[in-house]
Order: sequence, then structure tokens, then C-alpha cells
Amino acid sequence: MRYKITLNGKIYEVEVEQGEPILIDEYDAFAPVAPVSVTQVSTPVASPAPASAPTPAAAAPAASAPAPKAAAPTVSAGEEVVVSPLPGKVFKILVNQGDAVTNGQVLLIIEAMKMENEVFASRDGSVTQISTEVGAAVKTGDPLLVLG
Repeated sequence: MRYKITLNGKIYEVEVEQGEPILIDEYDAFAPVAPVSVTQVSTPVASPAPASAPTPAAAAPAASAPAPKAAAPTVSAGEEVVVSPLPGKVFKILVNQGDAVTNGQVLLIIEAMKMENEVFASRDGSVTQISTEVGAAVKTGDPLLVLG
């Protein structure tokens, strides 16, 4: 799987080879998973503009409940469930149900430890089901969406 990470202001592309599954939680987020190769991305990646502070009238209520999780996905033959590679909160979903995607395309972003972690498509296909929503807390291995 490929990820783009920001470390000390530099953006790196990290490729992790599939290895033996291990348990990673928020207290052990840097446990080794498999051989890792890191290369610095040659072209800078644009970062989003900072959001302006909301006006007091537009501010959300202070006590808001965490977003509920969606039901477990149903998978047919030839479909693949994309799962969360780490625990965190779904920050942004960049695709919609029915969208065509290509191998390596960013599908969604998970925020963990104040970092935005991109989740990539592992193959060409289309999004047949989205099993999460923005704001949902996810654990490693939780289903995010289904590629057909």
C-alpha cells in the first residue's frame, strides 16, 4: 500500500509491503509492520487553505455526539473491501458511490495523531458502497468502502 505523509514539513511517499498482520492501536502506532521503503516525493503536493474561524452565530453546538458507524458492507464476487490501515477519524471522503477509480487514486483521508493519512485504491474499479462517513471513528481493519 502507498501512503503520503508529512514529516517536519516535507512530504514523503511511503510504500509498505504486505506482511504478517499485527495489532496496532493508538498507544502502539509505530509498531513495525513489514519492510518499508521511503522516497521523497519529487513534486510538491498542494496543501488545502486553512479554514477561517466560524462566526459565533454559525458555530456548531458544543456538545455533539460522535458520528455513528455505517452497517457492514455486503460484498459480491469480484469486489474488494477497502479497510482502514490505522485507527483514527474519517476526515474527508473524496469519492462517491458509483465513481470510477484508478489504482493509486486517493479515496479518503483518515486523521490520526494530528496527521492526515491518505487511503489509496489498490486497483481500478468503481465505488459500489461507502461504509463510513466523515467524522466516524475507525479502528485498524474497519471497512471503509467497497470497490467493484
